[in-house]
Amino acid sequence: MFKRNGKKDPELIQNVSEGLKKLYKTKLFPLEDTYHFHDFHSPALEDADFDNKPMVLLVGQYSTGKTTFIRHLMEQDFPGMRIGPEPTTDSFIAVMHGEQDGLIPGNALVVDPKKPFRKLNAFGNAFLNRFVCAQMPNAVLESISIIDTPGILSGEKQRISRGYDFAAVLEWFAERVDRIILLFDAHKLDISDEFSEVIRSLKNHEDKMRVVLNKADQIGTQQLMRVYGALMWSLGKIVGTPEVIRVYIGSFWAQPLLVADNRKLFEAEEQDLFKDIQGLPRNAALRKLNDLIKRARLAKVHAYIISSLKKEMPNMFGKENKKKELIANLGEIYTRIEKEHQISPGDFPKLAKMQEILANQDFSKFQAVKPKLLEAVEDMLANDIAKLMTLVRQEEAAMPSQSVQGGAFEGTMNGPFGHGYGEGAGEGIDELEWVVARDKPTYDEIFYTLSPVNGKVSGALAKKEMVKSKLPNTVLGKIWKLADVDKDGYLDDDEFALANHLIKVKLEGHELPTDLPEHLIPPSKRGL
Repeated sequence: MFKRNGKKDPELIQNVSEGLKKLYKTKLFPLEDTYHFHDFHSPALEDADFDNKPMVLLVGQYSTGKTTFIRHLMEQDFPGMRIGPEPTTDSFIAVMHGEQDGLIPGNALVVDPKKPFRKLNAFGNAFLNRFVCAQMPNAVLESISIIDTPGILSGEKQRISRGYDFAAVLEWFAERVDRIILLFDAHKLDISDEFSEVIRSLKNHEDKMRVVLNKADQIGTQQLMRVYGALMWSLGKIVGTPEVIRVYIGSFWAQPLLVADNRKLFEAEEQDLFKDIQGLPRNAALRKLNDLIKRARLAKVHAYIISSLKKEMPNMFGKENKKKELIANLGEIYTRIEKEHQISPGDFPKLAKMQEILANQDFSKFQAVKPKLLEAVEDMLANDIAKLMTLVRQEEAAMPSQSVQGGAFEGTMNGPFGHGYGEGAGEGIDELEWVVARDKPTYDEIFYTLSPVNGKVSGALAKKEMVKSKLPNTVLGKIWKLADVDKDGYLDDDEFALANHLIKVKLEGHELPTDLPEHLIPPSKRGL
């Protein structure tokens, strides 16, 4: 429940989405509207922006496998899909769930109040003729929507105008999606000027960005290491932050691997990426909350900038000259606001972009500072968001199983082809014989050199042998706990062999199980 004017609001907030809508309309929108926020930064939010499914935005140069990647996830062709080595996708395609296969053109799409695309009409017909929604019944699309984008051009081709502001459209999507996946081709790693510009325009959304180095099965291990290093170096220069974006290496399609040397690496990377995407529905409410906080902070700073400019304007003469002077000195105004209101420099909008938009604005229509509007946003950030945060946790706890299902996500769990099946602690899971028995004669030789009493060795004696593995005590302690099956504080020959097997599992780079799997329990202890 939220308080208004000190009184309890009688209407109980049922879910996070509803709470966010209410906060936006009652507290943030009035501030945005008063200070022309929507002309400068981002259009007003609508109900569909809060209600829509998590969205994944795919961005990359042409022929990096974006459309194939979508097809691989869904294991199904989608309407309007075209794949080829040349630039084939020339439109933005929103792949969404629908009862029947079909295409909805851009102009029809931006008038549908149930779709979160209404504000895209600002980009005009040149864009809308290149925007389409592909609807189809698919299990993956029941949880997420995927946005395919035109291949980013390189060389001479990138000089041809698209007729609309491509980077601005991508930035619009970036604000609203839950995950941005940048695709690179391991075979041709040149990053064109247009792609560099696009990555820079997504700079405020690094938390949503992931990088996929696709088609990595086409080159050998040594080349792959060099390509990976070159990619990280190039990205570091473009993104310009010390934090490294997570890069997933693999071949994201359903064809045989050309060079199978790195199969295990590709499997582990694909598994990690799938887990990241599968977690989107669970984290959707938190993402929307986070985006609203980001927006509120920017709106607050924007209000201070506009009211400062209004304050400096003369009432009668010399308005045009003063306007030019204020735009030229905007950096100094930023510094003053930063000190006066203790605002982080990172919260301010880009100086050059702000100056460009201000040049076309009528400063006489700007409003002076209105403390009540700013206080409402401050109250929202200080109090209301904290209450909604509690509701987010409750929602997450109520639906822990909510994740993306179907398509390629099912293939990662099927039978012996699940990730890590039959490896590490899972080795021997399908065998009738106890897997530890293979190396038990070697372990027995060591066991009997420790002079066991009544067929058992003490913890102190076992420790002397186990520390030779050079594993830290925290790991060896866990191995001891798993190996001492009968919990008597001693190890017999079977338990000692099991301890050494688990040490081998850890030394080979695998994780230890939390509980001892049934197939690793010594046959002599299975009745316990």
